[in-house]
Amino acid sequence: MKKIENSFAVTGRIRRDAEIHLFEIVKVAHFSIVVNRIGKINEEKTFVSSVMKVEAWSKMEDRYAFWILQKDVLITVEGYFKPEEWTDSKSGEKRNRIVMVATKFYPTPEKEETSD
Repeated sequence: MKKIENSFAVTGRIRRDAEIHLFEIVKVAHFSIVVNRIGKINEEKTFVSSVMKVEAWSKMEDRYAFWILQKDVLITVEGYFKPEEWTDSKSGEKRNRIVMVATKFYPTPEKEETSD
């Protein structure tokens, strides 16, 4: 059986400043990015947007720059998907979600729009 990589790379704008939480020897940032793609409806160009939630972890001594995680910054995020499961304390129902964990992120240069 072939090994399947659990990874992603996505470019988008940060929706709002990251929430950064400090622990004893690590820090974590939670932020959302908005990704767009161009679609067509009846030959008319439209933008379709999606919001993706991301978390990034860092040891305190790392040079990992959380300062860049500010609203409207265009970044590329690379990482892996982490499944989470829990039982809702109120309803007792099992819940799950997929968390996008960033292993790298960096500013992305703006591209000039081209006419198609």
